[in-house]
Amino acid sequence: MVASAGTDGVIDDDAALLRATRAGDGSAFGHLYERHVGAALVVARQYTDSAPDAEDVVADAFAAVHRAIRGGAGPEVAFRAYLFTAVRRTATVHRHAGRRVEPTDDVATLETAATPVDAAEAPALAGFERSVVARAFRSLPERWQAVLWHSEVEGLTPAEIAPVLGLSANSTAALAYRAREGLRQAYLQQHLQDPLDDGCRSVAAKLGSYVRGGLGTRDTAQVERHLDECGDCRALVLELGDVNHGMRAVVAPLVLGLLGVAALRHPLPVGGGVAAGTAALAVQPAVGGAAGATAGGAAASG
Repeated sequence: MVASAGTDGVIDDDAALLRATRAGDGSAFGHLYERHVGAALVVARQYTDSAPDAEDVVADAFAAVHRAIRGGAGPEVAFRAYLFTAVRRTATVHRHAGRRVEPTDDVATLETAATPVDAAEAPALAGFERSVVARAFRSLPERWQAVLWHSEVEGLTPAEIAPVLGLSANSTAALAYRAREGLRQAYLQQHLQDPLDDGCRSVAAKLGSYVRGGLGTRDTAQVERHLDECGDCRALVLELGDVNHGMRAVVAPLVLGLLGVAALRHPLPVGGGVAAGTAALAVQPAVGGAAGATAGGAAASG
């Protein structure tokens, strides 16, 4: 692991910044703000109608996250996914609060306005929440969750993720490999917790080795015969072989919401560059309380 402070003495990784924020270091949250505000704006734009609205949502979301951390809650490592969830929920609140009552006898208009944004997403998100992939992901250590989110969902390189986690690029790549293997094992454990018939149970423990090509000829033939007949186990094998698909298809909607997943079509900047610094300056005046003070200091120093 590399040192957690840069040459200018500024703490680099999110986990250290979160610990410092909990301890009352006002500038630490400012550095988190500067690093992640650009990406938060990309997500917020999927839920808002204008850039100013997106800036308001991001400002309020950062303030809410800051309150949670200072109150002893919030993330330990995976700041970005926690922030994106806050952005989505804050945007929903803003949309409801901004509605105006307008008389109409148009039935189509009434039906369109009848279902709030969050309620419309709820059934689908509940389905994701109950899936094997979601349960497996939530069972992982938060550090593994963080590296999988950055690498598999956002598609960032080890070199881009390394400063966020306080690691070298090589160590980040190794951590991502271990996290992917851990997620595969968690898939299997969650799968075994579900009610299984005798055929599924007889091969379930072998599926991980099957995906890696580590079974002997006899066991491989047994597994393949079962897969020909069992759609559930075939689906699990596909997830085991393609962690990226499971992360983007299930975990991303839980964090970003169904609308926010569209943000993944755009680059989600880690922060610290010219674009992120400009965004920070744009949002800073709207942030209230202690979060506003720390974020303002970070934007100014940038």
